[in-house]
Amino acid sequence: MTETILRHDWRLDEIEALFDLPFNDLLFQAQSLHRAHFDPNQVQMSSLLSIKTGACAEDCGYCSQSAKNATGLEAEKLMPLEEVVAAAQTAKEKGASRFCMGAAWRNPTDKNLDKVIDMVEAVHGLGMETCLTLGMLTQAQADRLRDAGLDYYNHNLDTSPEFYGNVISTRTFDDRLHTLAHVRDAGISVCSGGILGMGESRRDRASMLRELCNLPRHPESVPINMLVKIEGTPLYTAEALDPFEFVRTIAVARLLMPHSYVRLSAGRAEMNDEMQALCFLAGANSIFYGERLLTTDNPEADRDVRLLERLGMKTEQLLETEVKAAKVPCSQAKAG
Repeated sequence: MTETILRHDWRLDEIEALFDLPFNDLLFQAQSLHRAHFDPNQVQMSSLLSIKTGACAEDCGYCSQSAKNATGLEAEKLMPLEEVVAAAQTAKEKGASRFCMGAAWRNPTDKNLDKVIDMVEAVHGLGMETCLTLGMLTQAQADRLRDAGLDYYNHNLDTSPEFYGNVISTRTFDDRLHTLAHVRDAGISVCSGGILGMGESRRDRASMLRELCNLPRHPESVPINMLVKIEGTPLYTAEALDPFEFVRTIAVARLLMPHSYVRLSAGRAEMNDEMQALCFLAGANSIFYGERLLTTDNPEADRDVRLLERLGMKTEQLLETEVKAAKVPCSQAKAG
C-alpha cells in the first residue's frame, strides 16, 4: 500500500478495519507507505522544556500540573529568558533540531505572550525550529506568534470526542478544534495528537485519528503519547495499555497521515528498546528526547543515541551536519 493521495474523508469503519488487520500485515503496509515518503532510517529529534510549571486551571485527568489534582507539584513562575536560551543551546548540542516550550496555562494573557515571543525569537537565533504549547489561543494571538516566526504550535486533541468528557471538563473538544483552526489560519504548522491508555476503547483511538486525518490539512506533527500514571491524578489507576495496541495505533496513524511526522512522546521511559523499535518499523519518525517531558521522566539522551546506533538509524540533525561538512571546510561546518 503506497498510495500517496491524501484523504480527508476517512470513515470510522475504514479506520477500525485497519486496526483489525493482522499485526504483521498492518506493519508491512505502514512501513511500505512510510518508505514512500521518508527515509526509514532517519528520526527527527525534538526537545521539550516546561517554561511555566503547575497551577493550571484545567482539570485534565492525566496531568500533574492541574491545580485540581493533588500531585504535590510545586508551581513555578515563567522561566527567565536567559535560562530558556541556555536550555535550547544544550538541546541543540545534543542533537535536537526543534525546541518546544510548554506553559501550564488554560490560555496565555497578552502580557505573558510578549515574554514568550521573546523566547521564540531568541531560540530562532540559535538556528533551531520553535514549537509552543500554551493552551488555547485566539486568532489574534496566533497571528502574533506567526509574526514572531513560530514554526509549530502543539495542541493535542487527547482522545476521541466521544471519550473526551471522561478526561476533561474545563474545556470542550470543540475548543481544541478552534485553537487548531486559529493556528492553521495563521500559517503556523500544526502539532496535534493524543494520549493512549486512559481507559479509552480501540474505537475511541480510531475516532481520535479520524478527527486528525479529516482536518482540512493533516497536522505536520502527530505526537502519540502513552499515559504516564501520576499519583494524585484521576487516571493514576488506569489499566495499562497492551504495547502491541500502542504500536498498532502508530501504524494506523502512518497510514492515515502519510506525510506527517509521527512522534513518540510521553511514556517512552516505560517502553523498552524493542517496543520503540517496533514503533519505528510502524512508521514513527520523530521522538522527544531529554530527561524530562514537562514534568514526567523521559529516556536520557545517551540512551536514545545508543538505541538509534543499534538500529542503524540517524537523526535529521546529524544528517544535515554531515551534508554541510562535506560541502565546506571543517572550520565552517555547523550543526543545522
